[in-house]
Amino acid sequence: MKTQAVIDHIVQWMSRYARQAHSTGFVIGISGGIDSAVCSTLAARTGLPTLCMTLPIHQASSHVSRADEHVAFLRAHYPNVSSLDVDLTSVFDLLSEALPSSDNRQKLELTRANTRSRLRMVSLYYMAGLNNALVVGTGNKIEDFGVGFFTKYGDGGVDMSPIADLTKSEVYQLAEAMGICESIRQAAPSDGLFDGERTDEDQIGASYPELERAMEFVHQGGKAEQLSGRDREVVEIFLARNRANRHKMEAIPVCTIPPELK
Repeated sequence: MKTQAVIDHIVQWMSRYARQAHSTGFVIGISGGIDSAVCSTLAARTGLPTLCMTLPIHQASSHVSRADEHVAFLRAHYPNVSSLDVDLTSVFDLLSEALPSSDNRQKLELTRANTRSRLRMVSLYYMAGLNNALVVGTGNKIEDFGVGFFTKYGDGGVDMSPIADLTKSEVYQLAEAMGICESIRQAAPSDGLFDGERTDEDQIGASYPELERAMEFVHQGGKAEQLSGRDREVVEIFLARNRANRHKMEAIPVCTIPPELK
């Protein structure tokens, strides 16, 4: 990959899209992970006002410290970057108390994780509305178009997706080229939606490099039964998640009414 050329291309694309949308800049949530770090740095490089928001909800201290470190890095290098920390923990707790609970612990835990993501989306759009800005998405190709590893109307609720055509490995290449903090580049990928240090690999059952190979294999027409061992297991994980999350990756279905019924 021509890393610097890709960086320049994305920055120009973001600038052009903002002009076409008559927007004055960008708002982006900073999680302490590699994807949000790369996307916020790309936004900063446009020279347009870029608001970086940290939105902790019962967040692991390591996530908070990495997010703070990255925001400090951006503010030191890009005068167009501003930041805002909004602790949503009390809001989340209040909402959780107001809504029914469930005896199904697994379902309750996942539902609350997705609710965290949706609260963050609401907050990002609140600030975007005040600043005539666009909400920048942070999903990569594997998450957005492979296994659907994002929350519908949470981190999936965005105005633009600058890295959705890049694999996780390619995102890391951009991070290195743009000088993203070592602590972020070395951290295990995590969505930060659960208590503790649960990683993406813990949730999905496969690493991003494994999923990238599986996605390429499937797109080339390969079948799981052609493989054995761990390779087959990963392809089956990829296919199962792709099927289950297809509704996230396709347009909302519209019930078309036949003319004779109108």
